[in-house]
Amino acid sequence: MTGTMKAIQLIQTNHPLELRDVPLPAVDPLDVLVRVRAAGICHSDVHYRAGVSPVQPLPMTLGHEVSGVVERVGDAVAGWQPGDRVCLHYMATCGHCAYCNQGTEQFCTRGQMLGKHRAGGYAEFIVVPARSVFPLPDEIPFEQGAVMMCSSATAFHALRKGRLQAGETVAVFGAGGLGMSAIQLARALGALRVFAVDLDAGRLALVEELGAEPVDAGRGDPVTAIRQATGGHGVDVAVDLVGIPATMRPAIASLAPFGRVVAVGLGDQPVSIYPYGEIINREAEIIGCSDHLASEIPLLTEFVRRGALDLKPVVTATIPLDPDAVNAVMDRMAGYSAGGVRTVIVN
Repeated sequence: MTGTMKAIQLIQTNHPLELRDVPLPAVDPLDVLVRVRAAGICHSDVHYRAGVSPVQPLPMTLGHEVSGVVERVGDAVAGWQPGDRVCLHYMATCGHCAYCNQGTEQFCTRGQMLGKHRAGGYAEFIVVPARSVFPLPDEIPFEQGAVMMCSSATAFHALRKGRLQAGETVAVFGAGGLGMSAIQLARALGALRVFAVDLDAGRLALVEELGAEPVDAGRGDPVTAIRQATGGHGVDVAVDLVGIPATMRPAIASLAPFGRVVAVGLGDQPVSIYPYGEIINREAEIIGCSDHLASEIPLLTEFVRRGALDLKPVVTATIPLDPDAVNAVMDRMAGYSAGGVRTVIVN
């Protein structure tokens, strides 16, 4: 299979993405070529465009939230055939280093993230190792399958890193794509109460429909609101999905004794903490969350298939493979004013 395809690429940081004709990717024996049907626009992509998190090499086709249909399989691939509906794990890994062998492949010594280290899904086709391909049930639309592979998967991993137990309380800081999944997954995992902190009235109304208790950070101190609602106790798990001091600081301050704050959002600003009062005296923990794991995808997919995680309200807009449309969405996201939850490119 030879020829060219359309791809939206980052050519230079701090510049708009551009549409280019690029060669169709080669399919090695252990690879799968996928016709992209949906690719989510993640806030990480906005950070890549801005140079907050470096992308190598340039130019690079962005997009790590990808679903589609198998177009072709490598000669040594078993279990997949053209026409299969699939979603893609965000990492292309070696499969045999120490990290891969222990199931922590996000630190694979030769790992390549889609849309950051190798061509991603803002394109008509994408090629990935067969180990990065997972089935997408017929019940899950392509656009939901795409966002499931990053925003939902990362939210799930964050709650697992936070060791959430049934009956505990959770505060989710940032009710965007990750936040909407985190709220529902926390409830599915047995959280007694879930607080959702945001500034956007529309998002706060939606989180209430999803069973969370909205906390409007624009109308007062969210820490005070959370502590008042919990009888002064605080929450057992706080998840910061934004990554700026204005969210990380109150996430830490809202913790109960033995509480865990999980840092997820990408940011480039330092955050001050008070070790004795906030960490030592509470035996609290600050935990980093680096993306998610392939081993978590089957259970996450089943949550979506069964309706425990409803992604219909998460996908709030779809756009074509058009650079002007993509850049406009990224511009709004850069100002934390995307006017919705998640926008997905559909082919």
